[in-house]
Amino acid sequence: MTTPDKAASRVTSAPATPSPRDVLRQQLLARRAALEPEVKECWDESIRQHLLQRCTALQPGSLLGVYWPMRGEPDLGPAYAALALRGVQLALPVVVARAAPLRFAHWIPGAPLALGAFDVPVPRELTWAEPPTLLVPCLGFNSARMRLGYGGGFYDRTLARAPCPATIGIAYGCLQVEFEAAPHDIALDCILTEDACG
Repeated sequence: MTTPDKAASRVTSAPATPSPRDVLRQQLLARRAALEPEVKECWDESIRQHLLQRCTALQPGSLLGVYWPMRGEPDLGPAYAALALRGVQLALPVVVARAAPLRFAHWIPGAPLALGAFDVPVPRELTWAEPPTLLVPCLGFNSARMRLGYGGGFYDRTLARAPCPATIGIAYGCLQVEFEAAPHDIALDCILTEDACG
């Protein structure tokens, strides 16, 4: 009896071909990572000022869903602090399950944080909130205000719930790129960049 050749019997699988969206994500991540620090800070400050102007109508006690910046996203921390001083309540997103919508927890700038899913900071004490308006970070976006994220689907599931919150996308203008919308994509109400809100 002959012994099967181990090399011949070994099952090999070709690496999965990345989808066009995955390729685009990598290109946009590289584009964002290549920004010079002083350019990024200048653009961040412009976005902060545009956000504060847009939020002038928010009354003390209003609730706004914000985000903690990751992977080179615009850092809006000083604007969050200014909004809190105006009496605007803030809430950070929390991943509660891989296939679930995001939940939001009340947060005051400077309050203690803990590492949540994917090592994203979340409030140490989770007091749940339902913000009627969300700031939504965008890896990329198109002229129809469709957002491209990292592929986890958390914001897609969050915006698919009824009633859908009002949305302000946050992105750098250089990340606008045309791509075909997927069936689950939901257009954001506006996209706020360093140039303005569109």
